[in-house]
Amino acid sequence: QDGSTVEVTGSPTEKAILSWGLELHMKFAVERSKSAIIHVSPFNSEKKRGGVAVIGRDSDVHVHWKGAAEIVLALCTNWLDVDGSTHEMTPDKANHFRKYIEDMAEQSLRCVAFAYRNLDPKDIPSEEQRINWELPDNDLTLIGIVGMKDPCRPGVRDAVELCTNSGVKVRMVTGDNLQTARAIALECGILTDPQASAPVIIEGKVFRAYNDAEREAVADKISVMGRSSPNDKLLLVKALKKNGHVVAVTGDGTNDAPALHEADIGLSMGIQGTEVAKESSDIIILDDNFASVVKVVRWGRSVYANIQKFIQFQLTVNVAALIINVVAAISSGNVPLNAVQLLWVNLIMDTLGALALATEPPTDQLMKRTPVGRREPLVTNIMWRNLFIQVLIFSDVDCQLIILPAHFLVSY
Repeated sequence: QDGSTVEVTGSPTEKAILSWGLELHMKFAVERSKSAIIHVSPFNSEKKRGGVAVIGRDSDVHVHWKGAAEIVLALCTNWLDVDGSTHEMTPDKANHFRKYIEDMAEQSLRCVAFAYRNLDPKDIPSEEQRINWELPDNDLTLIGIVGMKDPCRPGVRDAVELCTNSGVKVRMVTGDNLQTARAIALECGILTDPQASAPVIIEGKVFRAYNDAEREAVADKISVMGRSSPNDKLLLVKALKKNGHVVAVTGDGTNDAPALHEADIGLSMGIQGTEVAKESSDIIILDDNFASVVKVVRWGRSVYANIQKFIQFQLTVNVAALIINVVAAISSGNVPLNAVQLLWVNLIMDTLGALALATEPPTDQLMKRTPVGRREPLVTNIMWRNLFIQVLIFSDVDCQLIILPAHFLVSY
């Protein structure tokens, strides 16, 4: 009012619906004053819907439902036209609405349906019994279907491409229907074939119906999973880990906590994420941007590479010093490095050397390497080869510097 800014709060879906209502000049305060909330059934990620029971001034009770369009549509036996008249939901009319849902989903629109039903006030339980009250969801009347655009953020497609080129496969597990999931995956670059079919793109209920062996067999092929539940994400993580993959999972909801905990790396959202999700994760993405996942991969590979460099550096110097002392002791009876000098060498190596190698920033070249397997050794065959060559050169040069001056002195 009076030019003041209206702040819309809630989930992204709720904010989009409320913003739409503001654009239609709806008076929310007036609408809310017409009824009182009796009971709320929060959105259930398994059922893909949430509901509320309200009582009007005339004591009429209505139960309103909002959720995934095709799921709410399946519960409707009637539909409401623009004039407010109620009509029976015939099979032809249901197919008509499904066609609209599919058309919007193919445009990467997230479809949400609204429905209601009347309720006899006598069927309302007492306040003590409402805690476990399941709102009736049968014989609903369809009010309308809304399509909301959830566009990819700038840089997401580039981030997916960079992950793919670096050997990291990005999979999308979403609650949206398959058509919407397919369209979004094509837009983000997760899916490249518009005609892809199962098991590349699969529905959650199909995946969860498999046994453990079947899930492990198809897990590597899956790129997109639609109409999934948080438990489907957990099952996919377990199947991928069984196949030997290192798995990172992103999530923001409380129900994502098991998958975040099970994954090798749990990535929770810092803005939209719940406290339970953050506590179950290993890393918190502060800007809720998928592009930040690339930074996680880059820095992870950088730390791993720096550890390998430091190990190779330490082994080279220590083994070379050991060989020099042994050879010198055998050939001349004296050691070139006493205990204090060896401690000094180690002090320099463990401080300056560690700081130099550990603080080396990541480079683009790291993203061109293939991922390191779960069971691959930290010290690779190439490192052993380099270690052998470097120790051989250092030992030979140092031994020559120790032995030759003594030989020249004796000859002179």
